[in-house]
Amino acid sequence: MPVGPLINALAVLLGGLLGAMLGSKVPERLRLNLPLTLGAASMGMGVVMIAKVHTLPAVVLALLLGSVIGESVRLEKGIEWLAGKARGPVDRFFSVQTSSADPEVFMQQFVGIVVLFCASGTGIFGALNEGMTGDYTVLLSKSFLDFCTALIFATSLGYIVPTVALPQAVILLALFFGAGLILPLTTPEMIADFSAAGGIIMLVTGLRICGIKAFPVANMLPALLLVMPLSHYWTILFG
Repeated sequence: MPVGPLINALAVLLGGLLGAMLGSKVPERLRLNLPLTLGAASMGMGVVMIAKVHTLPAVVLALLLGSVIGESVRLEKGIEWLAGKARGPVDRFFSVQTSSADPEVFMQQFVGIVVLFCASGTGIFGALNEGMTGDYTVLLSKSFLDFCTALIFATSLGYIVPTVALPQAVILLALFFGAGLILPLTTPEMIADFSAAGGIIMLVTGLRICGIKAFPVANMLPALLLVMPLSHYWTILFG
């Protein structure tokens, strides 16, 4: 039973719905300041995961190659295009305007939370780990952060936020059920480097959420597919 993926997706759904319903009823100082705390939490989790690194050159190479791939296929622009297409139907379904935010600010924040919810190293590792061991504590811990994040951002972005629960559930469930095929092919060193790459992405996601620097985090995501093979072969070639 995929307890962790379902709880995590439900946390995003409920947090997003609650935040969208509350909207302007949430004090402005909370809507402005809590994202900074959530961004800091994402950065802190990222730093902890980066500290697990085993083969730093492989991680750096994966991030570089992954970014090249992401930029080449315009991955972040694709997410922005899908978000733009989804806003109209969501507005009509709830009979409200999804967001009054500036379109550029909307996209910057929305892409940040999509990456945080769907493609964080914590979520991916948590789903894989639960699929192999049955331990859902990693995803349960992430669910608390995701609930608060969805609630706060939905107060400004609106009902588009809870829709992220659907792709999140699909991704985490696929990883959960695929864990039996993936994890037996890995080593602790490969998993450590995977966590480090995910941690760097979470770190820059936190910087983006805080409005410090708008890193193209979505374009970095292919690095998560490359880092374990690169770690494996780097260890074979260079020890």
